[in-house]
Amino acid sequence: MALDTNFKTRDIREVLDATHMRGRDITFIDDFSFEEILCLFQAAEMFEPFMRTGLNLLNGKVLYTLFFQPSTRTRCSHENAMLRLGGSVITETDPLHSASFAKNESLADSLRVTSEYADVIVMRHPDDKEALQALNAIKGHNAPVISGGYGHVTHPTQGLLDAYTCWRAFEDLSKVTVAIATPDLSRARSGHSFALTLAAMGAKIIYSGISALPMPEVVRRKLTAMGAHFEEHFDLTKKENEMLYMDKKVDLIYLPGCSVKKDDPNRADFERKMANFYISLEMLKTIKEKTGKTVGLHHSLPRNPGEFDFNIDNTEHQLYFRAIGFSVALRMALLAAVVGVR
Repeated sequence: MALDTNFKTRDIREVLDATHMRGRDITFIDDFSFEEILCLFQAAEMFEPFMRTGLNLLNGKVLYTLFFQPSTRTRCSHENAMLRLGGSVITETDPLHSASFAKNESLADSLRVTSEYADVIVMRHPDDKEALQALNAIKGHNAPVISGGYGHVTHPTQGLLDAYTCWRAFEDLSKVTVAIATPDLSRARSGHSFALTLAAMGAKIIYSGISALPMPEVVRRKLTAMGAHFEEHFDLTKKENEMLYMDKKVDLIYLPGCSVKKDDPNRADFERKMANFYISLEMLKTIKEKTGKTVGLHHSLPRNPGEFDFNIDNTEHQLYFRAIGFSVALRMALLAAVVGVR
């Protein structure tokens, strides 16, 4: 590094400002540049020592979490992050029964009203079109809304967390190849947001799915517009997937999991087709023996039997629980960037 007038101590407020996220809705990751995402990651790393002790950067600020679908990790980590930043939280986890939606209030009206109570909103909604239309209808009249998952298309905070975990593990993501493997790419919102973040950071993406359930066209258009290095492979056997991971020199395998509820008949179909995407500890050991590469395994959680070998949990390959360890720091950085700390 050459010495210049910019050499000085780091100020987290400057790093957060450089994300250019203040006051903005967080919907799709391709709305942000490599430099902006990198600044968010740098801020998250600066927050890591304060995940338990906290610091009062957002004292007096309020987060409203509005979740139309079940959530543990996304909702709780955002709420925890806001509390660690010195702010407070209003939680709504059953809006169709306990909020004005039960009286037929529109989503747009509800967001505009709750924006008067909160400085930032994190929302999960089952219909991405309804969510995006509501945000468009009230643009300029609402607190910034962070998507905690809209429909089957976008889950940016999960994508950012997954990419941050990879950044902490591998550092330069432009040298990393990630396989996103699932029998249902049409519903893999966490995988697609991860891919958009990886694309922004210069990583190579290998999709493996089945031809009957490809990724949503909106995601493909975004990846193409970003100039992303991505490939799609379909209908491979378990052995063919193993060979794909070796041939493409994959550093990480990501399983988006099943977002279909337990009582949905599509869930049984997902579980049956998952056999060709199953990751065993033996497979990862074989890849290491043949290539010398320790391939990481990541999963968006919650996991289900039949997706991968749980014996991976306590090995060097495991990243899914490690990512939870980074989640509060990443979301502290995101909330502080969106709300602003000056």
